Amino acid sequence: MKLCRFTHGSSHDARIGLADGDHSVIDLTPAGVTRMFPSLESEDPAGAVRKLALATLPRLPIASVKFLAPVEQQEVWAAGVTYLRSKTARMEESDFSASAYDRVYDAARPEIFFKSMPEKVVATGDGVGIRKDATWNVPEPEFTLVMNSQGRIVGCTIGNDMSSRDIEGENLLYLPQAKTYYRSCAAGPWILLGADALADRNRTIHITISRDGAAVFTGETKVSQIKRSFEELAGYLFRSQVFAHGALLLTGTGIVPADTFTLQLGDVVRIEIEGIGVLENPVVVV
Repeated sequence: MKLCRFTHGSSHDARIGLADGDHSVIDLTPAGVTRMFPSLESEDPAGAVRKLALATLPRLPIASVKFLAPVEQQEVWAAGVTYLRSKTARMEESDFSASAYDRVYDAARPEIFFKSMPEKVVATGDGVGIRKDATWNVPEPEFTLVMNSQGRIVGCTIGNDMSSRDIEGENLLYLPQAKTYYRSCAAGPWILLGADALADRNRTIHITISRDGAAVFTGETKVSQIKRSFEELAGYLFRSQVFAHGALLLTGTGIVPADTFTLQLGDVVRIEIEGIGVLENPVVVV
């Protein structure tokens, strides 16, 4: 079950729906569903919306809706250095910080950092940002956990943890500037409800970056290459924390372009995770 937020027609009001394959969206709003939050907090989120889907509700052509980021009031956080490839890339960014990345990959405590407030998360189709004061910008395609207020994993989505590698490489203390800025996070197009670690671990993540209509970078990895379990990452995020509205957690990237590559204005970043969907965004300068 793919729970989504969207607008339809000339209205800018957010509606809640279920993406039914690639063809239509079942509009749950007439059934009184005006937010995702109650469904995500239920004991069986997928079961709760499945019952609604059986009702006689409007079906809208998927081409007629604009998807919004599947985030209401949740904070968005991210985990780093969860793939061996990510550790290697971040050690290559800076001799100054190399030992820190090497140590955290094998440490008991993972790297977890704040990524975005909900109102700053970019939806599929909208522009993701590269900093105008950075010279080395890359996307980071990531399998993203969706957790309710109790810390229970209730679903997943696709995330893009945009990064300014030159800023982070200059000094590890610049990480917030390299990672957390306007339009630095994209998520969507919806939440795939249900937590199935075995199925999720077998998913393939694929990215294509296009420039002037031609692919300039492609990459692929498996979610199974993440070193830590989802429960471990979620558990550390919720330690000594309260998330009254739940949270999203990007789980790290295993796809890193060559050091000679940087995003440019007008590039298009297309991230596909098998069984979830596609998150696609043009690149803008912020």
